[in-house]
Amino acid sequence: MKARPKIQSFSNVVLSVKHIYKNYGLINAVSDVSFSVEKSKTIGLLGSNGAGKTTTIMMLMGILKATSGEIKILEKDVYKCRNKIAKYINFASPFVELPHRLTVLQNLKVFGHLYGVKYLDDRIHKISIDLDILDLLKRRVGKLSAGQKTRVSLAKSLINNPKILFLDEPTASLDPDNADWIRTYLEKYQKQTGATFILASHNMPEVERLCHNVVMMGNGKVIDYGSPKNLITRYKSKDLEEVFLQLARKDKV
Repeated sequence: MKARPKIQSFSNVVLSVKHIYKNYGLINAVSDVSFSVEKSKTIGLLGSNGAGKTTTIMMLMGILKATSGEIKILEKDVYKCRNKIAKYINFASPFVELPHRLTVLQNLKVFGHLYGVKYLDDRIHKISIDLDILDLLKRRVGKLSAGQKTRVSLAKSLINNPKILFLDEPTASLDPDNADWIRTYLEKYQKQTGATFILASHNMPEVERLCHNVVMMGNGKVIDYGSPKNLITRYKSKDLEEVFLQLARKDKV
């Protein structure tokens, strides 16, 4: 039996989504999606291409306006209080390129100023040490390898010490060693800061490792919800990838 995401009502919830819809004319891109995320937790959004993951993330960040429904971040309406919320969130994706002609340091300074980061030089120095990009600061972003670009993109997304970080395929195109390094860093960062992650990924082992709960999406709707362990048990599968394949073969995701 499909589990429905619980909408928690206590202050530990940092992101609350209630019955959101996004329509484009007669097309329902997202239909009646609800879930909540607690502080220091990671929730995964899983689904095939066209399942509604990206549209949902864009609405959660306030970039796309939902046709109807309610989204609250830190107990504030994401559309009415977007400017107040913006300094507490950030976004990381290897598919969103930083300006290639700027150096790594110039990029970090630009985004740091946009977020109004205090003691910016100190923050850049610390995050550069943490993400092992200190020796890359004077290099142009366009000259970096895929692994280096991913670490720089992550540095940009953490420049403002976000309370909520949206991650879109954070380890895509990376070799296993670099991918594991990024996952380990994210786990360490979350433990140290109490940040909340919203992760969209096609990498099932990554989702199993990082996520406390998973929202399975298909055709713009929530198909199922639960911890990776509970989903694996419910579908009598050996891992989350097998769960996903079961749903995909039934045309649900």
